[in-house]
Amino acid sequence: MFDFYDIDSLLSEEERAVRASVRAFVDERVLPIIGKCYVEGRFPKELVPAMAELGVFGANLPEEYGCAGLNNVAYGLIMQELERGDSGVRSFASVQGALAMYPIYAFGSEEQRKRYLPKMAAGEIIGCFGLTEPDYGSNPSGMITMAREQADGSWVLNGGKMWITNGSTANIAVVWAKTNGDKSDSSIRGFVVPTDTPGFQARDQKGKLSLRASDTSELVFQDVVLPVDAILPKSGGLKSPLMCLTQARYGISWGAIGAAIACFEEAVAYAKNRVMFDRPIGGFQIQQERLAEMLTEIVKGQLLSLHLGRMKDLGTFTPQQVSLAKRNNVSIATDIAREARRLLGANGILAEYASMRHMENLESVYTYEGTHDVHSLVLGQAITGLNAFR
Repeated sequence: MFDFYDIDSLLSEEERAVRASVRAFVDERVLPIIGKCYVEGRFPKELVPAMAELGVFGANLPEEYGCAGLNNVAYGLIMQELERGDSGVRSFASVQGALAMYPIYAFGSEEQRKRYLPKMAAGEIIGCFGLTEPDYGSNPSGMITMAREQADGSWVLNGGKMWITNGSTANIAVVWAKTNGDKSDSSIRGFVVPTDTPGFQARDQKGKLSLRASDTSELVFQDVVLPVDAILPKSGGLKSPLMCLTQARYGISWGAIGAAIACFEEAVAYAKNRVMFDRPIGGFQIQQERLAEMLTEIVKGQLLSLHLGRMKDLGTFTPQQVSLAKRNNVSIATDIAREARRLLGANGILAEYASMRHMENLESVYTYEGTHDVHSLVLGQAITGLNAFR
């Protein structure tokens, strides 16, 4: 990889080793098949055992629960390399770790941690995260999914969730619902819902033009009866699922750089080999300007996520800083993918090249887990102290 600012010198030996292992996996196992998977519209489930063996699921969670216990920079580098392969592959690992395993670790009982986390780290249990609803995406507090407690302490869950990564593959869903008819944010609690529970349905989302190598579903709950211990006891209010999203958005800031790197490296190789008017197109000023802009934004994004990761390891980061990194890095990666596709000319629309696939994927990443515009308002409030959401 083209390391123009010697960022490797800022990484520890372990961080470089983790990145090298995942990079080799992506080169050897993901890249040879992902274009075909994208065209076919299927997630490559056959990769899950190898991903588990690499330790990418919940990689920054403690070893006592079967996880790798890595620092947040190493975790970010894993996300970078997985998305260098494809956003769908990174999304699978991100949802498994940051949105399904993390809430069980952060808000679950010790019994829930021991029951689920080791098997999830091993890829034996796959999880998904149910927060977004058909009419409540950027405004999750408006959710209408409801859980009602019964006299015996069990719960009955009704409602639905939309745009759920891993939904049709998952063995468990971490579902967020308002409780006991209370429509306030403070009533929101998390529940671990086995997907084979009667009344639970996962319906594949059809017609996607983005994230085609990813499993995306609608979840429907019709009188789903859950036991007393299904609730995550330490969850409470909208803050709990938003904490999970902060974890995932941090990984996305690295993942987007991985997609940008893939497009940049493809564009450089193509520019040096594609001959037009008797010389490589990389010798023309317009293409060199494109490549210079790509490299500049990648370096800035790498340094941004690296510093954020160091702050996260120190416990000094804020959700607003994560918003800035997610917003910036996804935006510049989207621009880089588009420019790389244009540099490739007509060949850029073929599945054998990566840039258009990344470009289409990044349009979804630009929107999910907080749209670009919503993160703008998060930053605006941090700057001015004024809330533009109401």
